Amino acid sequence: MELCITNSTRILNLNSLNRTGPPLSVSLKNSTVEFMNQNYFNSQKLSSFSRQIHLYLHQPQFHRSPVRIFASSSSSVALGPEKDRLPADIEVTESPEPNSTVRLSVEVPEAVCKDSYKRVLNELMKQVKIPGFRPGKIPESVLVGFVGEQNVKKATVESILKRTLPHAMTSVTGRALRDSVRIVTKFSEMEKNYSSLNSLSYDVLVDVAPEVKWNPENGYKNLKIVVEIDNDIAAQQAAEEELRRRHKSLGSLKIVTDRGLQVGDIAIVDISATTIDEDESNVQKIPDAESKGFHFDTEDGDKVLPGFLDSISGIQRGETKSFRLAFPESWRQEHLRGVQAQFTVECRELFYRDLSKLDDSLAGKLLPGCTTIEQVKETLLQKCREVEQTAKDQATDNAILDQLHKMVEIDIPQSLFEEQGRQLYGAQLLQMQAGMKLNEQQLAALSSPKAVKEFLENQRENITNVIKQNLAVGDIFKRENLQFSTEDLVKEVENSIAELKQQKQEYDEDRVREQVQDILEGAKVLEWLREHAEIQYITR
Repeated sequence: MELCITNSTRILNLNSLNRTGPPLSVSLKNSTVEFMNQNYFNSQKLSSFSRQIHLYLHQPQFHRSPVRIFASSSSSVALGPEKDRLPADIEVTESPEPNSTVRLSVEVPEAVCKDSYKRVLNELMKQVKIPGFRPGKIPESVLVGFVGEQNVKKATVESILKRTLPHAMTSVTGRALRDSVRIVTKFSEMEKNYSSLNSLSYDVLVDVAPEVKWNPENGYKNLKIVVEIDNDIAAQQAAEEELRRRHKSLGSLKIVTDRGLQVGDIAIVDISATTIDEDESNVQKIPDAESKGFHFDTEDGDKVLPGFLDSISGIQRGETKSFRLAFPESWRQEHLRGVQAQFTVECRELFYRDLSKLDDSLAGKLLPGCTTIEQVKETLLQKCREVEQTAKDQATDNAILDQLHKMVEIDIPQSLFEEQGRQLYGAQLLQMQAGMKLNEQQLAALSSPKAVKEFLENQRENITNVIKQNLAVGDIFKRENLQFSTEDLVKEVENSIAELKQQKQEYDEDRVREQVQDILEGAKVLEWLREHAEIQYITR
């Protein structure tokens, strides 16, 4: 049933008053679903760092973490950051590529290739057993013939790559993004090169930390922010509505037998709707406005299509009413805006609420721990004021962050884009899983490489904006020499780990520390920006 009006930007949410613990999100790495306990940036609205200090923020981690180097499938060699002493220096030429990528052209001299060949033979001698020869005493020609010349060449090329790649990466140490290194020269080409020249050359592409360029320079120091606040952000009104909701929940429903519908009742109705056209052949049903067994609370009449409540006022059980209404131009669904519709409503059941008098005897039921209605009202109002202030602060932070991504120019590496996109998609998947209870087959389909790729393409702009916001915040922290106390870092890391242990979640302490550090940095940046920005609040 799509008659209800919901404000998508409503911030006050009383359900959040009792929400505890960090939410779960899904990380998609190479399209594999892995559940982790982390927070994430919403693709359009970012929550305040300072109010989410115990949660985890997906932020690029290339400054504090060692670069984990690996060869792509073209070389099939897994490499670590350790360096092996070489008998001769390799030659590395660095050249820039688009999207903050660097090409390293590596020339390996004959001396290194020969030394690697000897190492491969020595290793094979330890492992291979040939009848008639003692281990380690096998002639080279016999050993190569037994293992196969082609296999020895492949092993030698892999050895060369494993030994030389860490040396080649020296020029980008501290700049390289994790898991972004790929050898682009085909393995077959390297084999051929090695066979004919007894030397080796190959090209490596690696993504590096992108440069943040501000336009205008230092523009973040003079932000002028206009923050739109919803009308819904009114603590007094919200507290009154919450008290009414709680009071109604304590009442019982009784069947109306001697009258028609009036405000305060609850009706169970069947609703159908069609378009209006002089040519009956053009009349079409409006599926979005149809519902069977719709529970309509007349006290929520302001949240449905304007005129709907008045049109069915007085309807009795078993009665059907037909009437015309127009969807307003501000309607949520664009395809229905301005549409003239013919509605038919049948009342199946009609109830009224039998409510006890709102007095001190209900205080404990309305809000545990309270003994008087005044205490209930004061407590609800205080909570609503806290939510109201949080909503205002979050709206301010969102407006600031929205400005930041427009002020920076960043050549975003593809690996960083894909990592951030997978994190956002993983979080979206988890929300779907929580709301729809997806089975394993559905979850597998939604986490397939095709589904992830489609999300990355469809959400390219949003993902890009999130990355720009993240990097802009990190850049401001460094530019302004902002700091936070070691005590805060230690405390928040301990709190985060305690929550993870309580929920029996696996974690990496170094990763937790990095994420908490990012959150603390972000909180300091937003605090600094709020102090230095010119902020104006307007009501929608």
